[in-house]
Amino acid sequence: MIERPTLRPSVYYLPFFVSGFAALLYQVVWQRALFALFGVNIESVTVIVTAFMIGLGVGSLAGGRLSKRSRVPLLGTFGLIELCVGAFGLISLPLFRFVGSATAGAPPTAIAAVAMALLLIPTVLMGSTLPLLAAHVVRSTGNVGESVGMLYFVNTYGSAVACFAAAFVVMRTLGESGAVHLAASLNLIVGLGALLGQRLTRDPAASDADAHRHRSSEAALALSPALALAGVCGFISLAYEIVWYRLYAFASGDAARCFAALLGAYLAGIAFGSVGIRDMSRRGFLTRPRASLGLLANLIIWAGVVSFLVGPLVAAALQHHLVYQTTLPLVALGAGLMGASLPLLSHAAIAPGDDVGRRLSFLYMANIVGSAAGSLTVGFVLMNYASLQHIAVMLLVASLAVTAWLLRPGRTPGMRVAMAGLLCAATLAVCAPLLYGHLYERLLMYDEPGLPFEHVVENRSGVIAVSSNGTVYGGGVYDGKFNTDLFHDTNGIYRAFALSALPREPREVLMVGLSSGSWAQVIVNHPSVAHLTIVEINPGYLELIARYPAVASLLHNPKVTIIIDDGRRWLISHPARTFDLTVMNTSVHQRAYSTNVLSVEFLQLVKRHLNRGGVHYYNTTYSEEALHAGVSVFPYAIRIANFLAVSDSPLRLDRQVWQQRLARYTIDGAPVVRPNDASAPESLRGIWAHLDELSASPSPASDGVETGDSLRRRLARAAVITDDNMGSEWQ
Repeated sequence: MIERPTLRPSVYYLPFFVSGFAALLYQVVWQRALFALFGVNIESVTVIVTAFMIGLGVGSLAGGRLSKRSRVPLLGTFGLIELCVGAFGLISLPLFRFVGSATAGAPPTAIAAVAMALLLIPTVLMGSTLPLLAAHVVRSTGNVGESVGMLYFVNTYGSAVACFAAAFVVMRTLGESGAVHLAASLNLIVGLGALLGQRLTRDPAASDADAHRHRSSEAALALSPALALAGVCGFISLAYEIVWYRLYAFASGDAARCFAALLGAYLAGIAFGSVGIRDMSRRGFLTRPRASLGLLANLIIWAGVVSFLVGPLVAAALQHHLVYQTTLPLVALGAGLMGASLPLLSHAAIAPGDDVGRRLSFLYMANIVGSAAGSLTVGFVLMNYASLQHIAVMLLVASLAVTAWLLRPGRTPGMRVAMAGLLCAATLAVCAPLLYGHLYERLLMYDEPGLPFEHVVENRSGVIAVSSNGTVYGGGVYDGKFNTDLFHDTNGIYRAFALSALPREPREVLMVGLSSGSWAQVIVNHPSVAHLTIVEINPGYLELIARYPAVASLLHNPKVTIIIDDGRRWLISHPARTFDLTVMNTSVHQRAYSTNVLSVEFLQLVKRHLNRGGVHYYNTTYSEEALHAGVSVFPYAIRIANFLAVSDSPLRLDRQVWQQRLARYTIDGAPVVRPNDASAPESLRGIWAHLDELSASPSPASDGVETGDSLRRRLARAAVITDDNMGSEWQ
């Protein structure tokens, strides 16, 4: 009988790299798909991220149990798992859409349970692969640090490469369905290759001599403290990622690519930190327990120092006219120092015997539990009560405390360097008010950089800032001004008053998005409006509106109902609510998740909520794709500057109706057109000039009016925004 050969451990690295690449593509697409169904508010984000974490953790435990069974062909099991993940990927998007439709209107707890159930199967499968392959490879190498470090490197590096590929190529060119099909194809190729490899080679698990030799080794660190340290390191690492995302989202104007680029840098740092531990363990630098503890102490404290400095250094880069991407190596460095802790702890706490997979699964689970706790604690709790500066100081102090605990036994290799890190961290904590002072002014990418912010509201839903001239910035993006004066128009408020030129008499109105409240104040005081329902995702706007007299009465107006929720999710969960008019002064079409309120699918959802003859009026920010989506869903349309009014009935602007309604229009008891204002007639004529019909060849970015027929002719070759192609978010 001819004995089958055993493959070199390096042969497994490429498949695990590809597996990590595919897993990250799934995460990006599945999160977007589920957000479209369940909303993009903080509750949905928390549920979906937690579901990913729980699945990976449970999967690691399952993989660890499997790896301990000597009769289980580890490489073949890995192949079957990859095939199952690929099969789920192929049906995932249709499944998500079906389940989303079936659960429309369900209570939040039920939706949370459904989201977790949807993600549990694939994430459990994904999480089981590291312990399986680690046990397989360690039986060949006899070195836990080398094997785990290299496997963790290739898998995490594959995910990092997928982040950049998704940000700059895949999402833009393939869309959601194309990205999922690519990931599924990669899973199927890896799975079939692993099954073939199992048939052609001998599994190292069959070598009793190797297993006996490995069991003679002892771990340098007890498992219990290693589990605690893995959890703490995961907590601090993911907590900093949440802090960084807030920084970079504000600095980039909430660009879709920002999170993918940030996550890519974060994962790349972890990957190279892992390969550094691989090299050190291969060369025998980590044979003594104190050497491992000393290195871990240095990793944690210097990771804390670098991570704390990311915010001030990003602000400094922008002040010197550098793009925010130039600071991503800092993210990679901070993440790499902290991310190296898992392979280091694996090397220190696990002997290279046949129990590697199970013990590694415990460490991996502890790291994931800590990571989930860090994400939830910072993103869901602390950001609702503390500023970014205070959170950064808390995390720095946590790094300082853990490092001090690690150094408590006495002299440790690298102790002087760690003590220098402790001193540096303490100095930075004291200097935090100077380093983080006026941080958001320095991060702002828009004009008016010299204007200080009078108000800054930070909560778990985002950051809202108001400059001294009343300009509102939501998440670093221009979001209007506090103004309802038609004749001193600083915010294009004439577009809200233009609704009065439509001959219809809207009574029930829905507004998605509140911002400064200026538009809501104008619309609720429309002479025919009986009730205005406002759905706003960030409650921080209510705090700001109360400070400005022009809009403060909104909060007490009996005709106004304000709901804190995601607009799309609210519409899905209230299928029976219908309106005469829906209004959205939406943000720029390039912003992350703008597709959710500009796509054909969303417009079809809105259409079902309109009464016969009802109008949907929304800001396209001059996007040809958004305009084309509107005229493709509704038979009648009219463009007013960058706004588009669409309906199932003909639309026209009537100057006489407009002037009559303005004559009896009041806001907080004060007439919009003051009777004793001699300049009013001339001012009205000037405003109406913006609303005059354009010529047969209208300017695409004009402030006038364009008919639906003109739009269809001009946009005949333009694409439309769909949930799948995501418009121009990734352009």
